[in-house]
Amino acid sequence: MAATITNPNTTYSDRLKNLIEYPETGILSKIFVKDDHTQQNLFCLASGTVLEEHTSAKNATVMVLEGEGSLTLNGEKIDLTPGVLVYMPAHAPHALEASTNLAFWLILSNANQQAE
Repeated sequence: MAATITNPNTTYSDRLKNLIEYPETGILSKIFVKDDHTQQNLFCLASGTVLEEHTSAKNATVMVLEGEGSLTLNGEKIDLTPGVLVYMPAHAPHALEASTNLAFWLILSNANQQAE
């Protein structure tokens, strides 16, 4: 289970560098905050980690913080480097590979929410 850093009713301040830590292998996931509508996670992947193709029932936004890798989204390869921003609608097939240690911020939101 991922550690939770804060909750929706508490203010929080820190530097991202203080939160990023890489496992020797695999993935370290930290839930930054979660409420009824969204969840924000920090993902830290060890170099060489592969996530096989899968889908999510939620919309997802990925913001690459550190490292390099590739994301295959709907069959299209996207290079992941610091500053890259990717939006994935719910149910879009995607896979990920970390070429180096890779950190990204993931925001999940309910797919059934309508923009106002």
